[in-house]
Amino acid sequence: MLKTRVIPTLRSKDFSQVKGIGFDSWRRVGTVLPAIKVYYTREVDELILVDITATTEERQPDHESVAEFSAKCFVPLTVGGGIRSMAHITQLLRAGADKISINSAAYSHPKLIQEGSSRFGTQCIVASIDPRRMPDGSLQCHSHSHSSATPIDRHPAAWAAELEKLGAGEILIASIERDGTMQGYDLDPIGEVAAAVKIPVIAFGGAGSYEHTLQAVRDGGASALAATSIFHFTQQTPLEAKNHLAAHGVPMRWHG
Repeated sequence: MLKTRVIPTLRSKDFSQVKGIGFDSWRRVGTVLPAIKVYYTREVDELILVDITATTEERQPDHESVAEFSAKCFVPLTVGGGIRSMAHITQLLRAGADKISINSAAYSHPKLIQEGSSRFGTQCIVASIDPRRMPDGSLQCHSHSHSSATPIDRHPAAWAAELEKLGAGEILIASIERDGTMQGYDLDPIGEVAAAVKIPVIAFGGAGSYEHTLQAVRDGGASALAATSIFHFTQQTPLEAKNHLAAHGVPMRWHG
């Protein structure tokens, strides 16, 4: 059985760490490197770092900053934002990233998932999906930091299944509406994606309590839990989240 992971998520903009609500209204909450150093001392399993403006501004990933961050990061580091080519993937992995998160480019260039996993292994490729609920209640995948609906009109679960076939090793599903609200994960799309694939599913968006993390695993079928606000704006910690999950019978990954 896979052991559940707790993965703090850092978003960067103009070299600063930022946080918003609904993938919007970003505000500066510090710098990236100190946060990485702090999280390493708090029993985290992995870290996710996403440049939220690289894709919309059509910038290349900042592999020099990633090299600086990875030198101080002693847990697996997933990097996303602005990745549009095999050259970008190669540069980031050489800079010290352990995994690459791809979202927007997968819609226009799905073979990038296939090529990346074929060259570097499926364990290196995380496919990210950002669903938004439409007025009729349906879910529509969005790209470019939620700013546009994707050209592929598919339910997130169907798209996740296709990404798995292309070679993605994990699916990161991030609820746009729940992002930053701390009202709990959106369990329905998480559960639907988890039922549609055999690879690990990382839930993201909405965690505000330890009970929310338990719900995402127990009721949503998530294999890992990504979160930001709960660890930035409350006294709750990754270690205590893991203790809560373990106390309810969830097998956890432990260090040391």
